[in-house]
Amino acid sequence: MEFDDTDTKILKNLLVDARLSARQLAYKLGLSTVTVLTRIKKLEQKKIITGYTARLDHQILGYDLVAIIEIKTAKGKMLEIESKIAENENVCAVYDITGKADILLIGKFKNRDELSRFVKSLSTIPNVENTETHIVLNTIKEDFRLV
Repeated sequence: MEFDDTDTKILKNLLVDARLSARQLAYKLGLSTVTVLTRIKKLEQKKIITGYTARLDHQILGYDLVAIIEIKTAKGKMLEIESKIAENENVCAVYDITGKADILLIGKFKNRDELSRFVKSLSTIPNVENTETHIVLNTIKEDFRLV
């Protein structure tokens, strides 16, 4: 599939409002509804669009703490540790990283007790050697929508 400016415009509009109908999107972009539907279907088939979701204000929902946690693991055990960590509903992102730590995770928590329990649970995972937790004081930008 060739990816062009029209595909980029479709993606940008869906990132702003995934509830746009194909008809609304076609009108907005000056295309036919069939063209928009065909392109969206191709973007889904190529796994460029992997799903549709709502963006939530986590703070309004009570998730007042954002933590960035670095994890050092035993050699060869990183993937199994990452898989276990990723199962936790508080974890928003898990990354393999370079540097002193092996894994970086971003999590959102309702309070210090919830964060404390989570960090303590990390130390019970076999082959987790060390963790370092950073608490976010202010979020300047948090938007993973690219294009």
